[in-house]
Parts: sequence; C-alpha cells; structure tokens
Amino acid sequence: MSLSALLAAAPSPGAASSLDEAAERAGNAAGWVEENWSTWLNTGLRIVLIAAIAIVLRYLLRRALSNLIDRMNRSAQAVEGTALGGLLVNAERRRQRSEAIGSVLRSVTSFLILGTAALMILGAFQINLAPLLASAGVAGVALGFGARNLVTDFLSGVFMILEDQYGVGDHIDAGVASGEVIEVGLRVTKLRGENGAIWYVRNGEVKRIGNLSQGWSTAGVDVTVRPTEDLALLRETINSAGETMTKEEPWSEQLWGPVEVLGLDAVLLDSMTMRVTAKTMPGKAVGIERELRLRIKLALDEAGIAMITTPVQADGDSAADPSAAVAAPSAYASATSPQSLAATPIPPAGLAK
Repeated sequence: MSLSALLAAAPSPGAASSLDEAAERAGNAAGWVEENWSTWLNTGLRIVLIAAIAIVLRYLLRRALSNLIDRMNRSAQAVEGTALGGLLVNAERRRQRSEAIGSVLRSVTSFLILGTAALMILGAFQINLAPLLASAGVAGVALGFGARNLVTDFLSGVFMILEDQYGVGDHIDAGVASGEVIEVGLRVTKLRGENGAIWYVRNGEVKRIGNLSQGWSTAGVDVTVRPTEDLALLRETINSAGETMTKEEPWSEQLWGPVEVLGLDAVLLDSMTMRVTAKTMPGKAVGIERELRLRIKLALDEAGIAMITTPVQADGDSAADPSAAVAAPSAYASATSPQSLAATPIPPAGLAK
C-alpha cells in the first residue's frame, strides 16, 4: 500500500476531537441521568399516588353522600301512601331538599379534595406555593367584593335549605313577593303569585319569611245577623253545622280540631257578628272556610235565621235625604251676580253707542 493511501485512511485530528467531545457529552448525560433518576422516579410516584388517592377518596365520598340521600328519599317514600305520611311528610319537598343538600356537599367535597391534590402535586415539583397562595387570596378577595351579591344569595339559599324554612308547595310571604313555592334553588326561589305570575326572588334579598303552610292553619268565618236574633239558637245552629262537617270526609282529615264559636266579635245598631274558627291542616284553611260558610248558611236558613252581608237601615230612621244628590246652586245661575257679569262678553264699541 502506498503512503498516500495510508494517510487518507488515517483519521484526521478534527474528527477525533469531535468523537471525544460526543463521548464526553454522552457520559455526562448518562451520569446526570444516573444521579437524578431516583429523584424523578420518586416525584413521579408521588404524583401518581396523590392523584390516585384523590380520585378514590372523591369517588368514595360522593358515593357515600349519594347513598345517604337515596336512603333519606326511600324513608320518605315508605310513608308517602299512609295517612300519617300525607299529614307529616311532603315527599317532593323532602326529595328536593335532600337533592339540594347532596349537590352542595358533593361540590364542596370535590373542590376540597381536588384543590388539595393540586397543591400537593405542585409541591412535589418543588414549586414555591407561597406566592401562588398569596395571589389566590388577593384574587379571592377581589372576586368576593365583585360578586358579593351572588355569594350572599348562595349562602342564604344554603341556610334556607338546611334550616327547612320553606319548601315546594308552601305558601309564603317573602316581603318582596308572596305566593306558592314551586322551586327552591341555591340562588333564587320561584313563587307562583295569586294571579298566576311567577316571581323569581333572590335569596339574599329575603329579609323575613312568613310561612303559612307549616304547623297548622286557622280557618275563620264571620257570621253577621240582625241584633234581634236569638243568640242561643244561633250558637246551637253553628255548632251543629260544625259537628256535622267534622264527621264527613275529606273534612275530618283536614280539620285538626273542633269548630269553635268564639262569641260575638262585634255588636252594632243594625247587626252583630259571631266569630267561628277551626284549626286545620296547613294550606287547607281557605277551602275549609268556604265549605264551613256554605254549611252555616244552609243551617241558618233551615233555622229561620237570616244572614246579612251589608248594613241595613235601623228601625225609626228617616228616609235618605233626596236633596243629598243635588248639587249646590251655582253663582252663574243669577244674571245679576258678580260672577255672571264678569263672564259676560264685552260688546263692540259701535254697538255700545
């Protein structure tokens, strides 16, 4: 082999230095990986473990809350068809209340668990959480000031549901609106007004609530008759009509007490009013008042006692003055009165001559 061929086949000094540099870099990378692979593996395992525990814990807690809500609903449905269930348990109201509470608890649980897991994962990456938490605190304060009405509505709705202040089917007076509750939400309450209008009332705007459907209601009827009627016969007739009503269906279930005659509520020259009341099932007072008023009217007609609805003229009074509807005489009726002279047109100068 010639000398030129050997020189051509021999590696150049530049190529040798490149190979040495590449080998050195590869060795450094392998050494760096060998030194840090345990840290990577530890960090990765921590992240996977944190995520797995968070997901499993969230699933178990949400499932436990769902089972608790289902058990509450089943207990309400168990007595729904009985008489006691019809009086004491409103299945739809209890179901909506339990669903709302369950939704709030599940949301709070998910937020707490996932938020804590996210912070722990960021901590596993050796990220300083102090500036992040400080920024989150400032953002939370700003959001709270900007959305304070929304937060107020939400918190008020949560406490209204937890305290069972009212529910679906209740007739309430919320101050800003009144009517029958058709939907209870965490932010607004939907009411059906007397004329059929639907009112959306923000929970934060409700300062006081009058629930007309909790506990029991009172039905009241005023019986107005002439002052010359026999009071003993009047009381006996009303008591008889009330006792008959309490023994018939469905009034026997809706009446929670006897029909009581409280006595004379007002005595005037031309009339007297007897007050009749009865304790009823919540929300049934209006229907019982109508039925009781009808039965009392029929019973009084059979007993020969006439009810009056408008004041009548007492005996001995003079007839109404026929001149009461006649207007007072006008000053313009006299042609010589100052008012008539002032209103007379001034004649033209030519005619005045």
